[in-house]
Amino acid sequence: MTEPTHAEAHQGSLGSRLNWLRAAVLGANDGIVSTAGLVVGVAGATDDRSALLTAGLAGLLAGSMSMAAGEYVSVSTQRDSERAALALERRELREQPEAELDELTELLRERGLSRQVAREAAVQLTERDALKAHARVELGIDPDDLTNPWHAAWASFLAFTAGALLPLLAMVLPPVDRRLPVTVASVLIALAGTGWSSARLGSAAAGRAVLRTMGGGALAMGVTYAAGALLGAAGV
Repeated sequence: MTEPTHAEAHQGSLGSRLNWLRAAVLGANDGIVSTAGLVVGVAGATDDRSALLTAGLAGLLAGSMSMAAGEYVSVSTQRDSERAALALERRELREQPEAELDELTELLRERGLSRQVAREAAVQLTERDALKAHARVELGIDPDDLTNPWHAAWASFLAFTAGALLPLLAMVLPPVDRRLPVTVASVLIALAGTGWSSARLGSAAAGRAVLRTMGGGALAMGVTYAAGALLGAAGV
């Protein structure tokens, strides 16, 4: 028989890494689109560099902090739920070990093992580390690798910031007559990259993902530019 590869032996950790990568790509995509829409909208109303820089920086900081706070709250809630589930499992193992052993046996049987093999496996797993066995088989939790809200918050903050810097710099660095085309081109190229990356991480067709991300970004910039131009023309 073919021996399992290293990647096959660590599907849980691989899945976790893919989730982090996907979150980073989506965070960067949000940073690109939201900041591009903001600076392009302001550019529709004024060509003042300081106004564009101020608006872009404000959007970058507000967006990155919002993303970080949202991830922290979300992952903290998930971590609290995981800890509560582990505490309950720990108490059940202490108060009714035989019932928990039967439960683990049935869970292993549902995964395709015969009753005898499932019972033997359940006994061995319980003797080795009962809580870890129930956490992984019953709850789908690795007690040694609980989600970290600070890691999630920093990852979202950095991903959004990296994405937001592109349209901001593309808008404030070039000469006045080149700001808009440079920004639009840079943003669309970057969105093509994030669309392709998200599709590859999800093993999906890249073409549609690229078109969706580019189309969404183009629509956002078009709408905000039109709004900015109307407000500028109205003297607002």
